[in-house]
Amino acid sequence: MTIKNELKIRWNNESPSFWKKVQKVGIICAALGGAIATAPIALPAVAVTVSGYLAAAGVVAGILSKLTVADSSVLLEEKN
Repeated sequence: MTIKNELKIRWNNESPSFWKKVQKVGIICAALGGAIATAPIALPAVAVTVSGYLAAAGVVAGILSKLTVADSSVLLEEKN
């Protein structure tokens, strides 16, 4: 099985409930970071820098939590 196929299988399968919560928090962090970074008012440089890190961490947390699978037997079936 190629990495592309495994990622597709992981993306389409259900995630465990804990990782669904992490995914929601990641999406909120990414949205909040994006909103702060693109605010139409002048913000201190620290706020803009932190918002960039917040957005990046949110995106990474959201994607990684989406790639977890509740039932790993699905991956084993595809390998055989």
